[in-house]
Amino acid sequence: MTMKPLTILTGINRTSEPSSGSLILVNDLYRAMPDTHTIYLGRRPVDQEWKAAFGHLISLSTTKRPQGPGFDAYVDELTQEVGALIEQLRPDAIHAQKVGFALSVAFCRTAGTIPIVSIAHGPEVMAAERNATEHAAMLEVAAASAAIVTPTPVLADHIDRLTGRRFTDRIAVIPWGIRLADTQVRDQHSAGAGPLALVHAGRLDDNKSTITAIEALALTDQPHRLTVIGKGPLREHLEQRATDLGLRDRVHFEGHLPRAELWRRLPSFDAFVFTTRGLEAFGLVLIEAQAHGLPVAYSNLPGVRETLGNTGVPYTPNDPYSLAAALNEMGRDFLWRKALTKAALHNARRYDITVTSRRLRKLTLRVTRSAQ
Repeated sequence: MTMKPLTILTGINRTSEPSSGSLILVNDLYRAMPDTHTIYLGRRPVDQEWKAAFGHLISLSTTKRPQGPGFDAYVDELTQEVGALIEQLRPDAIHAQKVGFALSVAFCRTAGTIPIVSIAHGPEVMAAERNATEHAAMLEVAAASAAIVTPTPVLADHIDRLTGRRFTDRIAVIPWGIRLADTQVRDQHSAGAGPLALVHAGRLDDNKSTITAIEALALTDQPHRLTVIGKGPLREHLEQRATDLGLRDRVHFEGHLPRAELWRRLPSFDAFVFTTRGLEAFGLVLIEAQAHGLPVAYSNLPGVRETLGNTGVPYTPNDPYSLAAALNEMGRDFLWRKALTKAALHNARRYDITVTSRRLRKLTLRVTRSAQ
């Protein structure tokens, strides 16, 4: 007898397009999840790619408002909208993305007996650490959740600490992944010691600390070149800093690239530079780089260290001198870079999105059956 597919309600309260790591992950995650019908709540416009990943798409109509005087009223309105949808859809389970953001709060206030699996992405954890309102929201969602999923033990510990260690037994670590079947590896074009073609991809904000890579370039003993891919509030500042350091002919800025284009470009570089200086949920872009054969120089953060282990080159976070030393060593030793490429490819194979999806579905089935 054919089993009825598991129906999951989820969503991220943003435009339904692959514009960030969280959105890309969710798109991959449910597309790869077997025997599941996923209903996704998002915002217009809806990217065509989203239509292939989810069984049903619903655009939220409540006007989105940021933290401030009108935020509580906004959450109340969103809760009313979500509650009406839950009453109509009656899913088997709810996946509340981003523990403590507005949509996850609306889910927990309206789920009733439907079990909730909340999924941490990182930004909401950082918000809860610095903001009392966000902290209270995280506590509310955690209390309403049958399980709380995080991609690393480090993020799990942050959430456990923020929630007063009251829900430790609900926290499950499920590493994230990428669509490994879509990756390609080409021979690196640099065939010996010498200047490297480096790439950095990510949001250009303070926590991503792209400036560390730019300042490190001024300290290296070879004229390495850096391509910065991404957008964010610090773009002009970073360009000015590159100019001030006399690096404008060695630092090239590009805007955000769709993932397919980023993946097409990655194998043309010699190495990837990861510069985040604070909390990093997982560092999915690191696995993307490794899966395309790139050695990685990474800021030695808890969580990132767990994801990469000894398959990359660590340096002290926010320290351009430390990064410059790592790049100097990579530039001098081509055989070592080849060994790093082999290690990178081996490590990336541990993070297939199909494994993530199967584990999350298994957890969801367990909490659903417990609720019944």
